[in-house]
Amino acid sequence: MRERRMCLFGVSKGSHSPWIFTVGPLDLQGTMMPYWSLALLLVLSATCWGGKILVYPIDGSHWLNMNILLEALHAQGHQITVLRTSTSWYVSEKSPYYSSITIVQEESTSIESQDNMTAFLERSIQIQRNRGSLWAFVEFYRNIYNFLGESHVSMAKMVVSIFENQTLIKQLKESQYDVCLIDPGLPGGVLLAHYLDLPTVFNVRWIFNGEAHFAIAPSPLSYIPQLFSNYSDKMDFTQRLNNVIYHSALVYMHHFVSDPPYRAVCERYFGGDVSVMSLMQGADLWLMRVDFTFELPRPTMPNVVYIGGFQGKPSKPLPADLEDLMQSSGEHGVVVMTLGTLLGDLGPEISQIIASAFARIPQKVVWRHVGKRPDTLGNNTLIVDWLPQNDLLGHPKTKVFVTHGGTNGIYEAIYHGVPILGIPLIFDQHDNMVRVTARGGGEFVDVTALDVESFTASLRNILDPRKSYKKDMMKLSQLHHDKPMKPMDTAIFWVEYVMRHRGAPHLRTESYKLPWYAYHSLDVIAFLALFSFLVIALIWLSFRILCRHLMKAKSYIFKSKSE
Repeated sequence: MRERRMCLFGVSKGSHSPWIFTVGPLDLQGTMMPYWSLALLLVLSATCWGGKILVYPIDGSHWLNMNILLEALHAQGHQITVLRTSTSWYVSEKSPYYSSITIVQEESTSIESQDNMTAFLERSIQIQRNRGSLWAFVEFYRNIYNFLGESHVSMAKMVVSIFENQTLIKQLKESQYDVCLIDPGLPGGVLLAHYLDLPTVFNVRWIFNGEAHFAIAPSPLSYIPQLFSNYSDKMDFTQRLNNVIYHSALVYMHHFVSDPPYRAVCERYFGGDVSVMSLMQGADLWLMRVDFTFELPRPTMPNVVYIGGFQGKPSKPLPADLEDLMQSSGEHGVVVMTLGTLLGDLGPEISQIIASAFARIPQKVVWRHVGKRPDTLGNNTLIVDWLPQNDLLGHPKTKVFVTHGGTNGIYEAIYHGVPILGIPLIFDQHDNMVRVTARGGGEFVDVTALDVESFTASLRNILDPRKSYKKDMMKLSQLHHDKPMKPMDTAIFWVEYVMRHRGAPHLRTESYKLPWYAYHSLDVIAFLALFSFLVIALIWLSFRILCRHLMKAKSYIFKSKSE
């Protein structure tokens, strides 16, 4: 009988060749002999498996996601190098998890500047006050086009500076990276990976022209809401009409705002037949930062792996002062509020409203607020510059999470089963809260129509134990946890999968190589229409000729009889 042996597969550092180790032999009952060889193998295998990963991140809240993934990859023994700019907001030059290469940049991009983000927020709120008018619609998109357009121009310039730095390019090529891990929201890393001929893995939800699925998967606008539509997957005729309009606005952004800076780079370095979109669609793997506990059902592709909530983890003990506050809340519990990493201050007027509403409820409140201390602040509210969000959400005393609707915070709330009261402000936050509401896990308020009475009523509604918000959020939490693998383990497996196989082209559809008319089979439809027309025309012509001959024959017979 053939001997059964246990094998372990790995890749040695600096090499793409697989090493296969055997432990043996096993007897028929599966008992391993000898045991010491397995122990030795496990020790040795920990040192032999490890690849080299080049990371091209985006700053701000996107970096918080990426950094969590890098920490986990480092724990698996991988060597990580992060490309950062000299103006980076969150990406540190030194870290125990990675080494860094700093690109000198004179000016930061729009999303790397707190001042730019604050100005964009203020302008967005001003526009939202006139929501519903044609002027507001035009100004809404103009504000986004201007903000993102500046970031894309800056990113394109930085990519050119990298390509022209021959010393840096030589260093990157000689490092022999196994994969490039990229956040493609600003697609500088996509261009660099193509230049270095590296397999690519995206840590992604948004790309440079909208939601990532629209670039690679069939996306019928009849039931898939486009970004900024604020719709669910149940749309009536008017909403579907508006959804097409929202989609058209993003198509315009792609062709006239986002793509032109990179188009010039592609033509200069890769030739006219290469575009950023084609490079994105040719990526090996998309680690999508959503899952279908939260995301609306939609078509997808084999190389899309869903890791929504991968940052979720059990809560840790709180600092003594926060723990004392939580325990002092009694049966009423605690409300936690934070507006995330990019936005900490809504301005004095709105902050006064929120503080007044908090003062009216019996719960204790922990509020991350970085602006001027509101005069209407109640004794039940603690203002902090920073708070351990995950640990607070995981505390049994936490009753409601008040948030701007960022993806990170929503998934942490789902992880711990905490209902949400949203104050969506910019970008995808409205759409995120629509999804939370559709799932029954919370509700949201309009920041431009916020007053003390309405905000207090919304808080009391979420806190009401007779309502189903807590029950529905706990159901979402159960669904989120009920998976064969944890999202982080899934992410690590697939990154290593691409490294082991030097890409994953077998999972990638080739549809992106088709011209648009071929993708939609318009050429086939035109051919069939022409063919059908010719057949019908031939039949019609034959029928006319036949009728003409019959008429002539009938006329001849009639004439012969009359003679």
